[in-house]
Amino acid sequence: MSIYLEKFIWVFFCLLFFSETIYGEIPTEKDTAKIRLLPEIIVSEKFQRSEIRSTTPLQILSAKKIENLNVLQVSDAIKYFSGVNVKDYGGIGGLKTVSVRSFGAEHTAVSYDGITLTDCQTGQIDLGRFSLDNVDMLSLNNGQGDNIFLPARFFASSSVLNIRTLEPSFGEKEKLKGKISLKTGSFGLINTSLLLETKINRNVSATFGGEWLSANGEYPYRVTYGTQEGDSSSIETRKNTDVATLRLEGTIYANFAWGGSGYLKSYYYSSERGLPGAVIYYMNENTNHQRSNDRTFFTQAHFEKKISPLWSFQTNAKYHNGFLHYLDPNYNNSDGKIDNTYLQEEYYISASLLFKAFEKLSFSFSTDYSLNTLEANLPNFAYPKRNTVLSVFNAKYVSNQWLATAGCLGTLVDGSVKNGETTENQQHISPFFSFAVNPFESHDFRFRCFYKNNFRLPTFNDLYYSYVGNRNLKPENAQQFNAGITWNFSTEKLSLFSVTLDAYHNEITNKIVAFPNKDLFNWTMKNCGKVSVDGLDLTAESGISIVKNIGLVIGASYTYQRALNITNPNEDDYKHQIPYTPRISGSGKAALEMPWFNLSYSFIWSGHRYSLFQNYASNRLPGFADHNLSLSRNFKTSRTSYSLQLELNNFLDKNYEIVRGFPMPGRSLRATVAVKF
Repeated sequence: MSIYLEKFIWVFFCLLFFSETIYGEIPTEKDTAKIRLLPEIIVSEKFQRSEIRSTTPLQILSAKKIENLNVLQVSDAIKYFSGVNVKDYGGIGGLKTVSVRSFGAEHTAVSYDGITLTDCQTGQIDLGRFSLDNVDMLSLNNGQGDNIFLPARFFASSSVLNIRTLEPSFGEKEKLKGKISLKTGSFGLINTSLLLETKINRNVSATFGGEWLSANGEYPYRVTYGTQEGDSSSIETRKNTDVATLRLEGTIYANFAWGGSGYLKSYYYSSERGLPGAVIYYMNENTNHQRSNDRTFFTQAHFEKKISPLWSFQTNAKYHNGFLHYLDPNYNNSDGKIDNTYLQEEYYISASLLFKAFEKLSFSFSTDYSLNTLEANLPNFAYPKRNTVLSVFNAKYVSNQWLATAGCLGTLVDGSVKNGETTENQQHISPFFSFAVNPFESHDFRFRCFYKNNFRLPTFNDLYYSYVGNRNLKPENAQQFNAGITWNFSTEKLSLFSVTLDAYHNEITNKIVAFPNKDLFNWTMKNCGKVSVDGLDLTAESGISIVKNIGLVIGASYTYQRALNITNPNEDDYKHQIPYTPRISGSGKAALEMPWFNLSYSFIWSGHRYSLFQNYASNRLPGFADHNLSLSRNFKTSRTSYSLQLELNNFLDKNYEIVRGFPMPGRSLRATVAVKF
């Protein structure tokens, strides 16, 4: 058994016992373990109104909406957000990273229950590792959200993806609840999960979840030889695509007798997967045998308390340990292989104060400290260390017609290495502001606007990766401008109809780009890039009451992005679309809800893209559309509920690639059985 798993189990049960001992005898007048007992329709409306009234673009997927999307992982669900481009290397075990409005994965923060996830080595989070079995809500903030009472890290990125897991909710006499599910389907998929919720006493509750997923991932794909009509093609099968993952997660929630509330969470994830190579003409045997093994363990804590009617306080802490083992047994070097291991650690703490100065005006101050280190078994490795301090001051004004926020983030970075020259320390000031106004009291119609400046530090790979890293790199600087409108109304037949339209302009300077030195096999990272992005996001959603107990929920999104490389007017790629960014893309969804069963349809589509900065025909990837169907039925007894779901994904069996050389799966079937007790 892994040492991290042992630590997880020991910590979880110790804390469970500790909580029972300390809080078991505390009397209370109110059962505070009752959490969010509102009907789904009310919760959905609440989420919808938050999207409409936000000063910055906010998109939300509740658990109910996620059920109707034919998705397995978080990376699949967020493809339905406008302005989002998921770089998907194919299959269940393939790497999946998100780019929002052409900023790149490193500019998007990912939050897990209110505390951000980090990867100091690559700067990006693989969203394919997060399942949806324990997810209550997904939300995406472009720019900055309206909540100013947050850790400083939430203000340091161009966008924030929030993953909120399920919290315990109990009836009057309930002590234990749970859910067991089994998914199976094409390409050898087996996915089992367990979620338990227990009410320890009136002030303390806990959850424990576990999940196992395995698949061989061997799906067929078509390879075409040549570019002319009539050129030959063949059907091949992806190899070295197996994946096996384990997730364990436990959380204790507490309401303290002396005031305040909080939680303590421990999380463990491990994966063993093959890394299939790119499909290249006349090399379709998939002789690649690269393997990846990674383990992630973190424990995080949150506490908040309303000190007085004017003051509130919160603090967060986290320890993260990430291990990666990469093996290429057939590499042509003196050892005849690549066998590398990496170990990264993070220590993180934050504190925030909220002051309600007046009825409509409030202020907040947050400061974060983090220590990141990276070790590897490479010769002459730098062993970098980075100390980061983030401090942010915010103000917020709220009235019946106006909502406005403003703030300024200060960043201090101190880096050091054991071997070689150290990098320069960094200091940066990042201002932002946003507002929304409703000019018509009788209509829920709003104008909104925001501006934000932020920067991205070079990752440890950017700075220190063998033969590629550049220790003189400067941070990327990003500017965001957004103006939009939101409209929301309801009628007797339309429970809720909402439309959002946002136009934006983004600029990135000092973009970190990999460039060849002497030849195509010798590259390095340089600050040579400048990107200009002009875009438009449109979303619409409505709920329609057809007859009694039968309703239709429909939604659609459309994105236009003109993301141009404007680095050097003398280069042949000047004002060409940046790689893997389609000019147009979108999604749609429809769910027919009936007493007997639910039927849902969803699709994502994308225009053509280019795999390199040069927009030549040889680098062009054609557009695609992926269509999905789902049929589900729920059964309920006095104490137990059952659900059955059948999903048909890519039912038109389209052959397409999101990343060149990495074909996506064709038609596939998935079935789910779940029991709640």
